[in-house]
Amino acid sequence: MKSYGQFCPVAKAAEIFCERWNALIIRDLASGPRRFSELRRGVPLMSPSLLSARLKWLVAEGVVSRHDKGRKRPGYILTAAGYELVPLVEALGFWGQRWTRRELMDHEIDLGLLVWSLESSANPNAFGNKRCLIRLELTDQTEMKRLWWFLNQKGRCELCLNDPGGDVNIYLACTLPDAIYIIRGDLSSTTALDTGRLEVLGDAWATRRFVEWLNLSPLARVPSERAGI
Repeated sequence: MKSYGQFCPVAKAAEIFCERWNALIIRDLASGPRRFSELRRGVPLMSPSLLSARLKWLVAEGVVSRHDKGRKRPGYILTAAGYELVPLVEALGFWGQRWTRRELMDHEIDLGLLVWSLESSANPNAFGNKRCLIRLELTDQTEMKRLWWFLNQKGRCELCLNDPGGDVNIYLACTLPDAIYIIRGDLSSTTALDTGRLEVLGDAWATRRFVEWLNLSPLARVPSERAGI
């Protein structure tokens, strides 16, 4: 890792926080311990070897520590020092929502990050104790990437690459960009439904709780300050 070569505490902190990918690792650990495989899903363009090296560095710097998550697959968790960086990550998010909003470019439309975001932020308890299976159809994707299932039961939302079986309680249909715009808060679910950019069908008891299940980040409510947006 490159050093600023200064004893200034701003420089020392920036060496850790501003190194590429570190803020995103801290972002993903802010919600609690995660396994290596879970962290990889949050940074899909980061190679496994680089992620491993970066975690070792953050552990050595006292920002992250190893955490036993069982199943012989240890995870990672923020230390007290790491948690002090979380408000900086949140402030970056609020600034980004206010000043960087624009139409997405092709290289920013990330399917893997979308489905990971849905799974990790969803509120499976929105349906009470009921099992609820949600099928998402991304209408602009190829057959292999078109259908995704989210199984909600026992207080957990699980992304399924194939139909896990049982009744589907909510059918969702939209394009990949529109799904991202909804998650980011650029397109409200109400507007998406009214304009036909999002279709929500299924059991009444489940569809009534769709927005609660979606559990959008507080960042989604931050209005853009960018001219023309």
